[in-house]
Amino acid sequence: MALLRRLLPLLALLVAGQRVAAQGVRASEYQVKAVFLFNFAQFVDWPAEAFPASDTPLVICVLGNDPFGGALDQTVRDERRGGRPFLVRRHRSVDEIKTCHILFISRSEGDRPQAILAGLKQRPILTVSDADRFAERGGMIRFVTDRNRIRIQLNLAATEAAHLTISSKLLRVAEIITRPGS
Repeated sequence: MALLRRLLPLLALLVAGQRVAAQGVRASEYQVKAVFLFNFAQFVDWPAEAFPASDTPLVICVLGNDPFGGALDQTVRDERRGGRPFLVRRHRSVDEIKTCHILFISRSEGDRPQAILAGLKQRPILTVSDADRFAERGGMIRFVTDRNRIRIQLNLAATEAAHLTISSKLLRVAEIITRPGS
């Protein structure tokens, strides 16, 4: 099991390393996290109504200050999930979000996850952040950096409430978090 927990982060790091090696630069924390966001799209299934047409893009959004710079755009450039292209959008408030499938909530917004998540209730949006206790406070996936490694915590109850199906491959490498009192 420990080996499986290391598999996804290692794969993400290798892919990130390959993508930035051409630039002669070592992968930064947010370059690796950008690859994670891209890979989450491969391990999550959304309900049919999340994609009104067969060519509807898979939209990755960033809420608040963007820590990725151009890394997220570069990671998904020319990539597809099935026939769907990827699209990256940036938002300053949750009210601006119309179409979004994966939402990264930056640390600048992470101190108020309940208000943000309430604005997304019942929408099939995978919420991700690296803010403290994000998964425990109702978010779906939290990035945890531990000894220069990135791990993920997953709140399965939150993904189920949004009608998202998480692949067993992702479940195997994640630490499953439950909300206090659940």
